[in-house]
This record gives sequence, structure tokens and C-alpha cells, in this order.
Amino acid sequence: MIEIRAANLTFKARLESKAAPKTCARFLELLPYRERIIHVRWSGEGCWIPLGDTDLGLSFENATSYPAPGQFILYPGGFSETEILLAYGGVNFASKMGQLAGNHFLTITEGLDQLPALGRKVLWEGAQDIRFSKI
Repeated sequence: MIEIRAANLTFKARLESKAAPKTCARFLELLPYRERIIHVRWSGEGCWIPLGDTDLGLSFENATSYPAPGQFILYPGGFSETEILLAYGGVNFASKMGQLAGNHFLTITEGLDQLPALGRKVLWEGAQDIRFSKI
């Protein structure tokens, strides 16, 4: 299990190790991971962590363009920059280059009811701290 603290909210999530084993293994190597989360530009109701030209050495596995609320996807780079995206509502994952797909690797299991509040906070108040840690 992974604990996620974003803004003043706490979530628990499970790794999708069977569906995205390489992405999950690489993410675990980064823990504890701290960054800032910002609102998406093109994708709908989501928040993201831009990772720029970071090469995590990953390819596509369990990729989707339509993550459900509470699902994290990791785009390993290519047409657009590397990023982690969290859907809090309807998402059609895209960039200025067009539609993308990212590896669904993490799913919130506790705190789903808080996702709209996180989305609104990031949208209206700007970047928020986020921390992932193994529990």
C-alpha cells in the first residue's frame, strides 16, 4: 500500500503490480517521493506532476487514455514530456501533441470521496505539495 498526502488530504492506494509490474517497481524505487501537483491543461478533471525529460527507462504497459477517478497513470515520455497524472473526474489524457496513453500503476482505495476537493483546490489555489510513501 501507498500513502499519498496532497494538500491537506490523505489517501491510501494500491500498486497495480500485476498489470504494470515494471512501472510499479520503478515507482517504488523513487519512494518516498515528494513533488508538487498542478491541474492538467488539456485532459479534463485531473492533476499532474510534470517530469520533463526524465527518462525512467519504461515503456508502455497497462496503458490507458481514460483513467477513472482515483487512478494514477505514468506517461513514460515520447511525444510529450514524462508525467504522472491523477484523475479526479472525467479524463481524456492528452497534450498539445494530441491524445496520449499512460501506464495505470496506482489506484486510490481510501479517500476517493476527497478527490473532488483536491481537484478544486489545485484548480483554484494552484500547485500543491504531494508526497507518496510506502506503508
